[in-house]
Amino acid sequence: MSTEEQVREFGRVWAAAEERGDTEVLAGLTVEGFRLVGPLGFVLDRDQWLARYRSGALVTEKLDWAEVEVRGFGDTAIAIGVHDQIARHQGTPANGRFRATHVLVREDDHWRLAGIHLSAIGGPPPFAPAGDPR
Repeated sequence: MSTEEQVREFGRVWAAAEERGDTEVLAGLTVEGFRLVGPLGFVLDRDQWLARYRSGALVTEKLDWAEVEVRGFGDTAIAIGVHDQIARHQGTPANGRFRATHVLVREDDHWRLAGIHLSAIGGPPPFAPAGDPR
């Protein structure tokens, strides 16, 4: 199986575990130094990321990982795609579509997440010239 196929399959397993709030599986899919950069710029380490599910503060009803482009660099892979989620954080809707970058490393012949960075998908900022997607 190619790196791209492996990383895409990893993404399916990861998204399903997030939907279930399965912290045991999620912990096994991440490296010790895992970091999440959320769509508002906050940073969570692995324990903080998992604690949201353990405490019930975060409930993910649906998480679709789509439009994924994978690039492999030896024992590192970068996957850029779209998280489309229906979720609640502390009872408040946390729904959205986010551009996501996943950084994966191969350890003991298994892919594991080292980081996720999320950015809200929206229109161009007001200062961008017409037709400029930046």
